[in-house]
Amino acid sequence: MPLLSLEKLSVSYGPIRAVEEVSFDIAEGEAVTLIGANGAGKSSVLRAVSGMVRHGGRVLWRGEDLRRHPAHRMVSLGLAHVPEGRGIFPNLTVEENLRLATWQQGGARTAERQRALRRVFDLFPRVEERLKQYAGTLSGGEQQMVAVARALVSLPTLILLDEPSMGLAPKVTQELFAALAAINREGVALLLVEQNAHLALNFATRALVLENGRLALAGTARELAGDSRVRELYLGH
Repeated sequence: MPLLSLEKLSVSYGPIRAVEEVSFDIAEGEAVTLIGANGAGKSSVLRAVSGMVRHGGRVLWRGEDLRRHPAHRMVSLGLAHVPEGRGIFPNLTVEENLRLATWQQGGARTAERQRALRRVFDLFPRVEERLKQYAGTLSGGEQQMVAVARALVSLPTLILLDEPSMGLAPKVTQELFAALAAINREGVALLLVEQNAHLALNFATRALVLENGRLALAGTARELAGDSRVRELYLGH
């Protein structure tokens, strides 16, 4: 059974159909990227999965329809969302932002969360250095690290990542994606929306292309990187 299954997912904003009957699966531990032009519906797919927008069709989590769960319960199921723009709380400290990731779980899985926090500090030493600092005072790269760290502390099985490299310097982007690769190697599945198609296709093992809200192409990342249409539209070749 797949970890996540989308069955004819559709998302509308009033009369505008942003996503039209998109279907795909993600297996445990897989790294999948969703690429496409601005406005193709990529972010809407992630928001539908995490319960942030209403949708048609079905989103199944290990076979269970996620519409039975409100958005704020998704974290307890093992699904974490790092949104576009990071979504951290600027007027809270880094430590407080990380604590918010586990507020629903109370004392459950405390030892696991402590190990996850230690792993976060191994991956992102600057997050540990700035625990008492207000998140809004951090650089863009540090804020993105906090956003990913917050997802990790919630002990996810799948992380949704929406444009994680946006606005980051190349060196910071490289550090961030090295950490994401390490997270994936440890068994956490990733669904990545990334405007930098070169980066996304080099990172993921499987790729999906959205065009005007519809799934246009799907295959291994290597296959799509060599596809003439993808190379022309998204890779600049």
